[in-house]
Amino acid sequence: MLNSVYIALGSNIGDRQYYLDEAIRILNNYDDVEVVCVSSYVDTEAVSLTPQPNYLNAVVEIKTLLGVREFFKLTVEIETRLGRQFKGTSDPRTLDIDLLFFNQDIISDDDLVVPHPLLHDRLFVLKPFQEIAPTLVHPILNETVRDLYEKIK
Repeated sequence: MLNSVYIALGSNIGDRQYYLDEAIRILNNYDDVEVVCVSSYVDTEAVSLTPQPNYLNAVVEIKTLLGVREFFKLTVEIETRLGRQFKGTSDPRTLDIDLLFFNQDIISDDDLVVPHPLLHDRLFVLKPFQEIAPTLVHPILNETVRDLYEKIK
């Protein structure tokens, strides 16, 4: 089955554009993964209790034959390969990959929640997301990405 996936990319250490470009390149070169569309790169202030450099953020649409667990594992491997040391912290990072949507699936596990539980509160995700999928409907909130963006912009 061909799965429709949306991910958010973010980087705020080193050559931010390189890390986003490289993550996209690695994904696109992986068997059973096709990068369909990439949003603009958006420069945003870090949302953190401690001062950090700005992030470069993007949202990517992907088609894949991989299941959700295989795809999630791949994103963690890419983060690690590109220098990410700890997942789940708000520390500065070379690369963060968040799984926003996997089809219209709703998943609530200890290590994976889909749709991403904070996406509707994150302008740095919704701004690039609404560029590439404005009419996509959030399967829990039952609102389009554009509507979610308009609420918080």
